[in-house]
Amino acid sequence: MLRRYQLFFQQTVIALRSVRLSQSANRIRDCPQRLYSSTIAMSAKGSKVYITSLVPQSGVTLLKEAGCVISQWPQEDSVPREQFLKDVVGADALYCSLCQKIDKELLQAAGPQLKVVSTLSVGYDHVDVAECAKRNIRLGNTPDVLTKATAELGVALLLTVSRNIEKAVHAVKSGEWSSWKSMWLCGSGLEYSTVGIVGMGRIGTTLLQMLQPFGVSRFLYSSKRGARELPVEAECVEFRTLLKESDFVIVCCSLTPETKDLFRAETFSQMKKTAIFINISRGAVVNQEDLYDSLKNETILAAGLDVTTPEPLPTDSPLLSLDNCTILPHIGSATTKARSIMSELTAKNILAALEGKPMPAEIKL
Repeated sequence: MLRRYQLFFQQTVIALRSVRLSQSANRIRDCPQRLYSSTIAMSAKGSKVYITSLVPQSGVTLLKEAGCVISQWPQEDSVPREQFLKDVVGADALYCSLCQKIDKELLQAAGPQLKVVSTLSVGYDHVDVAECAKRNIRLGNTPDVLTKATAELGVALLLTVSRNIEKAVHAVKSGEWSSWKSMWLCGSGLEYSTVGIVGMGRIGTTLLQMLQPFGVSRFLYSSKRGARELPVEAECVEFRTLLKESDFVIVCCSLTPETKDLFRAETFSQMKKTAIFINISRGAVVNQEDLYDSLKNETILAAGLDVTTPEPLPTDSPLLSLDNCTILPHIGSATTKARSIMSELTAKNILAALEGKPMPAEIKL
């Protein structure tokens, strides 16, 4: 009997030791992971972030609260290129906008420690994507948050041009307004019109919804993705059909090698002589010399641009001499709320990349 108890006791001790050893092993095994996670969570602290201009403070605050070391160009105008090449040296993260060219020279100047480029814009054609991929630099942008603001601007620009708002304001200020005239400053109404949208992405779809209450008869669109379900009835047509049948042509597509100079002499010649052309996408989608000729020769009625090539547009640009062309300084997303949210998303992209986490809005390279 004694022998049996001794054997039972020994087995119990062995079992307990086995459990303790197993628990210890688990703790040892998990330790590197916990240490790794802790390191990752703290990796943003002390990271050097370079910001290329003054931006909404909400994003900068997020970076500072995370312990990032901020270096920032202290003006709203973009940092000059030569200064940029000096200031970016040693940065772990780059907070930029579409005004800066992020190319091989710039990335090389920054150094091999650069982990992420985050742009305060949806478009990223100013960034050398291939070079970022080669250097394992992650890239973030700010989609969605500026969709409504940009679509609103598209509507505003369309109404400004179609209803001769700019001419009317000038008439009041210059004293040209003398008495009521039945045909003076008459424009083109949206009611019963055909509106063609080139590029039915987020902004194009939102613009479609915003224009519906104006009583538009037909919405046409062309898109590389083809026909799809939309919140408002619209016809997916061939590009040339859209040009031929639309009273208003609004460009919302992305800038790609295929869409560069999409609107040129040949394109404008297919549009109605009474057509109004609006561009809220990218300046390079339009051949501006051909647009000038088309407006000057009355191939089309008028145009409104929120984007040009280059930006800013030189004051001696022939387009600025035309009274049937309204040009804005790329203010599509320029609402206080939209820009603040964009700034925060730009910062969150940076922090996520520095912490080794999925970015809220990452461009897959």
